[in-house]
Amino acid sequence: MKFQVPQFIEIEDKIFGPLTLKQFIYLAGGSGISFVIYSVIPYIVVALFLIIPVMFFSVALAFYKVNGKPFIFVIESAFKYILSNKLYLWQKREKAITKKESLPGATHLLKVPKLSESKLKDLIWSLDINENINPITRDSKRL
Repeated sequence: MKFQVPQFIEIEDKIFGPLTLKQFIYLAGGSGISFVIYSVIPYIVVALFLIIPVMFFSVALAFYKVNGKPFIFVIESAFKYILSNKLYLWQKREKAITKKESLPGATHLLKVPKLSESKLKDLIWSLDINENINPITRDSKRL
């Protein structure tokens, strides 16, 4: 027995010409709000200052995508971030040794974090630390 598997399930159907239902609702809502602003405010110049941002916002909601996601997800994430509780933690850091304070060959005085995921990462970390700490030995190896 053969079954048909639905394809293109992530693509929305075009209902109103080239527009999907969501795009049509965003544009119709922006147009409706713009018409109400135009009707309520008697001065056309003042009304235009309010209508233009509303229309840009409705067009952005309908068509603009950020990293392949619709703009409404960005707005939703921004509201969640603004309205959610935030926890700020402060951790005291030890004083870092500068190049002036360090002595040549005194790499054993520095505290190097121990990585335990794999031996190769430990080796890469230690080589990178030694190369950044001792620029004199690095330059002498090139000669």
